[in-house]
Amino acid sequence: MFVWSKLSGAKWMDAWEERFAGNPNLVIEIIKGGKSIRLRLFCESKTAAEKVVGQFGGSIRMLASAEWTRPVAPPRPVKVRDALLLTPEVRPKELALIRQRHPQRQIIMIPPEMAFGTGDHATTSSCLRLLVDVAKARRGTHWSMADLGTGTGVLAIAARKLGSGPTLACDFDPFAVEVAIRNVGRNGTGGIDVKQQDVLKWKPRKAGYTVVVANLFSTVLIQAWPVLAKAVASGGDLIVSGILATQAWDVFTAAAGEGLGFTQVVRRGQWVTARGGHLTDLIAAAQAHQ
Repeated sequence: MFVWSKLSGAKWMDAWEERFAGNPNLVIEIIKGGKSIRLRLFCESKTAAEKVVGQFGGSIRMLASAEWTRPVAPPRPVKVRDALLLTPEVRPKELALIRQRHPQRQIIMIPPEMAFGTGDHATTSSCLRLLVDVAKARRGTHWSMADLGTGTGVLAIAARKLGSGPTLACDFDPFAVEVAIRNVGRNGTGGIDVKQQDVLKWKPRKAGYTVVVANLFSTVLIQAWPVLAKAVASGGDLIVSGILATQAWDVFTAAAGEGLGFTQVVRRGQWVTARGGHLTDLIAAAQAHQ
């Protein structure tokens, strides 16, 4: 057995939990003083540990067998509104029972892997709730969707389950792309174009997308607003997350500079998620309801 370890600032603890969400072999230790944390990920092979080092830096060492204890239970199912249920379960018999118990919900299988988005983190779950709301409002229409920073692909998969048409799922991380492709296949959700893409270098199609979801870090969102403004079609919905509450003002101010605004803001813990679109569309909608 091998263990990967890395020191990080405590303010990024939720972000690291999201990155390794659902992986039962992750241990986060708060260092005395509370300003720093130590991450440890237990890996079954040196190759797996070296892959983590390649992605995030840090160091690895081999463990003596006596040091190894397999941690805790797998993540529990996550219910989203009255529409979705996310489960780590992939065994056919167990899945059949889940479907039998929840006949009114779309079941999404997301087993634990080292990529963003198993549904239990505040950012992903908030995006999913808002996505369900958007899909309900657009029921009976033809709508497209772009999932930027797709991670496990859960948001793109959810969009297809909820009735989206052509759907794009992209991520800068090649490992996340591999995970997303596997999840798209196991969930039987065709119609999703999964690709490796740096959102800051992305050139959206001219028509844009009816719904754009971007679960990214605040610093990336601020840089990506010009791209996102082009990606959202006229009259479209934009859902963003990954925003620390302490950085929300700067993020939304930068968005306004690109003609984007938000009418619904949700805070869960230290994370903020928001739904909006082009300011011109939001103003027109507000005037129409006066």
